[in-house]
Amino acid sequence: MAPYESDDSARAAEADDADDLRAGRRKAARYVVPVAVVGVAAATIGLVPALADSGDPDLPKITAQQLIEKIAKSDVQQLSGTVKISTDLGLPNLGGLESGLVSGAAGGHGGSSADPQSKLLELASGTHTLRVAADGPDRGKVSLLDNAAEYSVIHNGKDVWGYDSKSNEVYHATSAESGRADEGAKGKAPRDVPATPEDFADEALKSVDDTTSVTVDGTAHVAGRDAYKLVIKPRQSGSTVGAISIAVDAKTGLPLKFTLTPASGGAAVVDAGFTQVDFSRPAASTFAFTPPKGAKVTEGDGLEGAKGGESKGAKGDEPKRTEKTLPKGHEGTAQGLDGLKTIGKGWNSIAVFSTGGKGVPSGASGTSGSTGNSNVDGFLNSLGDHVTGKFGSGTVFSTRLVNALITDDGKVYAGAVTKAALVKAANAAQ
Repeated sequence: MAPYESDDSARAAEADDADDLRAGRRKAARYVVPVAVVGVAAATIGLVPALADSGDPDLPKITAQQLIEKIAKSDVQQLSGTVKISTDLGLPNLGGLESGLVSGAAGGHGGSSADPQSKLLELASGTHTLRVAADGPDRGKVSLLDNAAEYSVIHNGKDVWGYDSKSNEVYHATSAESGRADEGAKGKAPRDVPATPEDFADEALKSVDDTTSVTVDGTAHVAGRDAYKLVIKPRQSGSTVGAISIAVDAKTGLPLKFTLTPASGGAAVVDAGFTQVDFSRPAASTFAFTPPKGAKVTEGDGLEGAKGGESKGAKGDEPKRTEKTLPKGHEGTAQGLDGLKTIGKGWNSIAVFSTGGKGVPSGASGTSGSTGNSNVDGFLNSLGDHVTGKFGSGTVFSTRLVNALITDDGKVYAGAVTKAALVKAANAAQ
């Protein structure tokens, strides 16, 4: 179906309604779920294409501004459904190392394999299926299906539970500890982990400004629902983002599908969509959870509960508190990256910070970053591209969406921009 707006009319409408677009974007942002970034890959979780019916629905025409307002006004409180998840970042095959790093994120610090913060980051790679359910702001459930195993996050009132059936481990926290006291609606997972098309759409709407083109590009069927297609594109050159398409439910205004295609072309990097969705109220039993017999229960504040579902402090014993300390001389490292700042505007924004030490060896003979070991240098070069400039030398590590330049003196430049843009930024900083 042809777009509702030509490029010329769309640009004129956007110029006239720029303030309204930003206002609508701010309203839409009230549902924003910030992305928990752990490495580059964790920020680019994707979903496989939702099953679509043949033929496009015939819906009343709507402007981009009206569609953004429709998303902002969406107030879906009850739903259940299925979401498909996959990622195509173009990361090198590290022989399972990447999955080991993710799965060990909690365990390496004395945590639990059932901790949502680490477990749901597995969505950063591979293909996955999610079941989601919600009943108002205080009840939500997200289940990650994995062959015969299942991992679930359940928010029921003040309690947030994570359960990993494979390891038979349970993680428990209260709403305040989870950091998501008011995000139980719409099946959202705790700990700021994006898991639905709406999560991604909210993040994209934050980018709508004068550096962005926003149009309505026809209609579609998604998960048996009639939807409008909102298309967001960077006006600037130098971004690795080609376009973002959001399928918006024509009746409720809920984003049903999110697709991010790279400027380099090819398959989508992020493709988030429901394959089935039902807006009726789920049964109350959906959100009920009791730790199964024999399960290891870990409390979110570092207290380890009794096994087999017994309450902590059973048999008169006080629960053991696990103290967490940083090595001497590193007490300040948890406060954030050294001198983190952002340069550039809009889609071309680049995060800049210092590692506080040497950068990753570039492997170039005679450079300060060279290890002197041809095998090590060759391995590092296979993961990135050696670059030089006024800033000196360094290595650019690339995915299909996010690139990062690490200089030999420990500076990092990272963003959804091209390698050339990173080198230009590093040169300008001299």
